[in-house]
Order: sequence, then C-alpha cells, then structure tokens
Amino acid sequence: MGKVWVVFKREYIERVRSKWFIIATLLGPVLMGLLIVVPNVLAARTKTSAGLTNVVIIDATGSDLGARVAKSLATSMPNAREPRVRSIKIERLADEEKRATAEVINREALGYVVLDANTMGGKEMRYAGRNATSLVDIGSLERTVRQSLLNMRLENEGIDPGRVAVLTNVRLETKTEKITDRGREGASGMASLFFGYAIALLLYMMIAIYGQSIMRGVLEEKTNRVAEVVVASVKPDILLTGKILGSGSVAVTQVLVWLAMSFLIYLVRVPILELFGAAPAMLGGAIRIPSVDPLVGVALFLFFILGFTFYAALFGAVGAMVSNQEDIQQAAMPVMLLLVSSIIFMSPILLAPSSTLAVTMSLLPFSAPLMMPLRMALIAVPWYEIIGSLVSVTVGSAIAIWLSARIYRVGLLMYGKRPSLKELGRWIRMA
Repeated sequence: MGKVWVVFKREYIERVRSKWFIIATLLGPVLMGLLIVVPNVLAARTKTSAGLTNVVIIDATGSDLGARVAKSLATSMPNAREPRVRSIKIERLADEEKRATAEVINREALGYVVLDANTMGGKEMRYAGRNATSLVDIGSLERTVRQSLLNMRLENEGIDPGRVAVLTNVRLETKTEKITDRGREGASGMASLFFGYAIALLLYMMIAIYGQSIMRGVLEEKTNRVAEVVVASVKPDILLTGKILGSGSVAVTQVLVWLAMSFLIYLVRVPILELFGAAPAMLGGAIRIPSVDPLVGVALFLFFILGFTFYAALFGAVGAMVSNQEDIQQAAMPVMLLLVSSIIFMSPILLAPSSTLAVTMSLLPFSAPLMMPLRMALIAVPWYEIIGSLVSVTVGSAIAIWLSARIYRVGLLMYGKRPSLKELGRWIRMA
C-alpha cells in the first residue's frame, strides 16, 4: 500500500503543478460560459442586412405581388433604398434575369428576386445575389414574399388580412416544471435537460482527457526506458493502480474547482449577462439550477469514479502495448469507439430517457457511466436500475483492471511492433 501511495502522490502532484492544469482549471468555466453566452447574444443581435431593399424584383406573375413585396420590404426598412419592381411577361423573363445579373455584377443592385407562376402557386421563389449565402437575408425575403402572397389571396377572397393577422397572432410560451418524489422542484424541465447534458458531457471530457493522459504517460515512460528502472522497485500492477488513482484524483480536483467557480459565476450572472447586452428575459431569477438529492450526488460520484477506472485501465493497457506515437492512435481506437458510442446515443436518450434504448445503454458497463447520470438528471430513475447499473460498471471495471494489469505487466517491458490479438491473449495467459 505504501508503494501505491508513492506512485499516487507522484502522479497527482506532478499533474496538479503543471501550468496547463492550472490554466485549464482557472479558465475552464469562463471559457465554457463564453462559448454558451456569446453565440446566443450574437445570434440575438443578428439582423437583416441594411442593403436588402437594394434588390430588383422581377414580377412575372401578372399581378401586383411584386409591388406588395417591395412595399413590405420598404416598410420594414424605412431608411433604406426602395426595391425596384419590374413587371414583365413570362416571355421576357430570361432577358430580364440577364439584365439583373449584370446590375449585380456592376454593384448596382445586391440581388434580384424572381416571382413567377410557381410563386403564385405557393411552390417557390428564386433569388440570386451577392448575399445568397446569408441565411438571415434569405429567410427575411422568404417570409416577406410568403406574407405578401397570403395577404393577396385573402383579399381576393374578400377577407381582411389585418383582421386575420390579429386573430392568428397567438404566441404561447410553454413553462415546464419538474416534479420529483419530494414534490415540485421549481426548476424548469429545460434546465434539467441542460443540466443532464452538461453532466454527461463533463464526464465524457474528463474520462477522455485524463484517460488518454495516462496512456501517453505510460508510453512516454516506456520509450524513455524509465519504466525499466521503476519496475525494478515497484510491481507493474502497483504502478498501474497508482497512475489510475493519481490521475483520477486530479480529474476530481479539477471538476470540484470547476463546480465551485461555475456556482460563483452563476451567482453573479445578472451583471455578466448585462455586460454582453443579453435580453432582460435572460436575467434575474429565471435561471435556476435543478436540485440534486444527496444520494443522487453520491451515485453520480460513484459513476464518475467507476467509469474513469474502467477507461483509465484500458488506456493504460494501450499505452503499455505500443512503443511509438504512430501506433498509439490506432491501438486506442477500440477504446475511443466505446467511449464515443455513448455520446452518439446521447440525443435520442435526451428525447426519451425512459425508452428501451436508454435503459439498455445505462446498464452496459462502457456506456453506463455517461448514460445513467444523464437519465438521473432528467427523470426519477428506479432505484433497482441505478443499483444494476452500478453493479454492471463495477464488474466491468474489475474485468478491465484484471485484463489491463496482465497486459501492462508484460507489455511495459516489451518493445517492437504492436502485438496482435493472438499475442495479447498469450500475454494475458503468461501473466
């Protein structure tokens, strides 16, 4: 036990003292917050281009649809240039498009809109211009043409479009609230969804980052011949155990610091959101962190520890199998596929956390460390499913440690080409 402590202490202190750990730990929540807030703020501020009215409207419908579209665009941007409407017969459409294309090339117009029989039939409108890749501009044009066509149809039927707009302009906001065994929680259903997603993503990041860190550390010690010196005084099993415990403790330390910093940022969220000019609806007490039952918190911690142990043992074995950086990526691919497969099924499980797929994925040892915490944050999972999932991950971790220890014991001092599956089987039997 004393030697395990020595290896653990060395791994923990060495990693915690590194400048990259300090930078990632201190700036991690800040960067994640910026990645969440800034895109939403920028998206909210994204508006239609001011020059959108500088377009040519080619109206080949034989109606006043082009004039209606031009009037609607001019009304939405009163200080901008009014669109030019050219009402033509369908026979002249090709020549008129060539003329409008030349105007766009000479920067006399931003683009041109084509309204024809397909537009009158409610099928399509065509647009060509310098801003054809601007989703905001194209969306604005499409809404304008659609609304103008709808108003024209209503008027032709003797119906007042303004009255229809008043009667149909109903915008309902759905507010959800999660109810647990303790009653109404207060937090919205969407908050629970994002909370569950954040937990699963955080676990994935920690397992992937620190699991691969163990793998590369083992490879580095092996290629530098440090392992030969260490193994002379410490058994490979003890060395692997110390590495897993040390790296796992580093990951737990970083997560705890991130949680503390995230909570502090949450407390001062109002001035931070105001600094970015966020909408008033995003401020105040509208955002509330879902409550976590103490037993659920313990279960989440156990899933993290067991899941990390499962993958860390496999990554450690991969590091001992290879002798160079070129082989390590290919050798680690099966382990990464196990981990990534859990993330692939995250979206359907978010949509249906009680489905058969969700239950199955939360019971498999390689996906349970991510999927069960996700489900626990979304719904009240039956206790027997949680116990079964913990047992599954525990058994899986024990098997992974047993296999990895045998591979580690032989592979740590083996050099040359990467072993085949047959050779791996012989290593396991030899150890």
